[in-house]
Amino acid sequence: MYVCCIALLFLAGLMAKEQGGSPKARQPEFQRMRVTLTIGVIGLCVASYILGAWQGTSTTSIQPSIMYTKTQCGNPILGASTNSSGTRLDFQAHHQVSFNESSLVVEKIPPCQLKYSEYTPCQDPRRARKFPKTMMQYRERHCPRKEELFRCLIPAPPKYRNPFKWPLSRDYAWYNNIPHRELSIEKAVQNWIQVEGKRFRFPGGGTMFPHGADAYIDDINALIPLTDGNIRTALDTGCGVASWGAYLIKRDIITMSFAPRDSHEAQVQFALERGVPAMIGVMATQRIPYPARAFDMAHCSRCLIPWNKLDGIYLIEVDRVLRPGGYWILSGPPIHWKRHFKGWERTEEDLKQEQDEIEDLAKRLCWKKVVEKDDLAIWQKPVNHIECVNSRKVYETPQICKSIDVDSAWYKKMETCISPLPDVNSDDEVAGGALEKWPKRAFTVPPRISRGSVSGLTTEKFQEDNKLWAERVDYYKKLIPPLTKGRYRNVMDMNAGMGGFAAALMKYPLWVMNVVPSGSAHDTLGIIYERGFIGTYQDWCEAFSTYPRTYDLIHADKVFSFYQERCDVTYILLEMDRILRPEGTVIFRDTVEALVKIQSITDGMSWKSQIMDHESGPFNPEKILMAVKTYWTGEPTQKQ
Repeated sequence: MYVCCIALLFLAGLMAKEQGGSPKARQPEFQRMRVTLTIGVIGLCVASYILGAWQGTSTTSIQPSIMYTKTQCGNPILGASTNSSGTRLDFQAHHQVSFNESSLVVEKIPPCQLKYSEYTPCQDPRRARKFPKTMMQYRERHCPRKEELFRCLIPAPPKYRNPFKWPLSRDYAWYNNIPHRELSIEKAVQNWIQVEGKRFRFPGGGTMFPHGADAYIDDINALIPLTDGNIRTALDTGCGVASWGAYLIKRDIITMSFAPRDSHEAQVQFALERGVPAMIGVMATQRIPYPARAFDMAHCSRCLIPWNKLDGIYLIEVDRVLRPGGYWILSGPPIHWKRHFKGWERTEEDLKQEQDEIEDLAKRLCWKKVVEKDDLAIWQKPVNHIECVNSRKVYETPQICKSIDVDSAWYKKMETCISPLPDVNSDDEVAGGALEKWPKRAFTVPPRISRGSVSGLTTEKFQEDNKLWAERVDYYKKLIPPLTKGRYRNVMDMNAGMGGFAAALMKYPLWVMNVVPSGSAHDTLGIIYERGFIGTYQDWCEAFSTYPRTYDLIHADKVFSFYQERCDVTYILLEMDRILRPEGTVIFRDTVEALVKIQSITDGMSWKSQIMDHESGPFNPEKILMAVKTYWTGEPTQKQ
């Protein structure tokens, strides 16, 4: 502004000189000079004003400066250059935020007792005993009441270490991270898991694949094509330690594996420790938490599910989540019963009856038996329901459901009727729309969008969303360079939308659990599966169906704005702490108000955090909070 004033004085003096006696011959030259100087002075004044206004509004400069430090685990982690408790970040002038930070009292949250190091709130075996064993109800989700919620931090076991990096983690895990030898003893003959000094080794064995999962998958590939890109998403019911899913990964097939809590000690925990997708789950009375037409292939290898009982309800549920033209693979009882019946300690008559009943049920579901060879039997679901509708005149049960609400799967009871497929115009048309082969499938407009099945979502919005998340992930890579270096393997997106975050990360050695919150404005989980990714429904006012310390990176986009009026967000953050590994990272995207509140809570959880600018710059009211869970473990001498 001082420069501007001096220039104005100079211009005034020049004009006075001209008026006081300049020769007429030089008047045009003075006029041109006066015009030039006037324009220059005005421009200088405007620039000075803008610069001064900007300096006046920016009392604190926020730089995405990130410092990587070493912990006793020896791995680089994200840390803020200054802790938020030591430096106050001021957004008032930029965004007119009237948020009383002084009113935020940091609550120091203590550690829980060491005996809760493997606590799974909604699958707690002690609570499960109160529920009926009929149809495995006691192993379904039974979450604690509000007054029963833990307000403490779940400890890691003593001597916890960061897991091996993928792909080494597929075959090895640290014993101290999951100190359970039971499976190595109980399943010794079946070669599930072995103890080698301070670590576990996973040979890839299984009950029905003694030669290893790789050889077993090759046997399947000889019967149906697994590597041509048509099969991308798979479901493994009763997964064990998820070796089937682990060895499908190199064939570009991603598997959602699930098994109940404590059928065999910590089997799902072992799977996730290996870097393989898995959830705690059971086929009981409720639908499994996935949309209709989600999986290209479903699998059961001696999973002990009574497929032929209860009016076929469990196979009918598999039919619901299986894509048109998808495959169901069964190995174990009763397949090849003539060879195995003595080892299974069952009579030939009993096993023959079971297989006959499964065959009959599959036929009534309109499935076609593709092949049975040795220990494998494979069926295929029809591509549409034209013939199936006509066949209801022959088969009395199961009938086709009258309800078209086939995607709802959050605390939704299973039904003994066939979930209807979308209408088609010809016998060979794929109901709901055919999918592209993988990997082209990931960025092709999903049929649920192109056909207008999800209200409000269009092709243009889908393409814009992909572009947006590509830009955001590029920005994340600058904030946390280990994102692309294999530091993170198990990633969760708590509010996945159309799966753009997962799509932007697909070239890196990681996988994403895409979560669609129940009650969202748009049910996009079917879209995510049509893109070739996996995910689940979830209410974040409750705990997730997983063991503690099973995710390396969590992404939370506007989750807290969505839930702030629904439940106490402190418990959502405590749940995030439970499922996040020590030194794991969280990316929050939200309003400044929400992030300041989140940061005040995570400070009490001993997380390191820093609020960063939006990728578009400091003037965007949405901000990013980068946080890291610090390394600590329970004490072995801690009072139980």
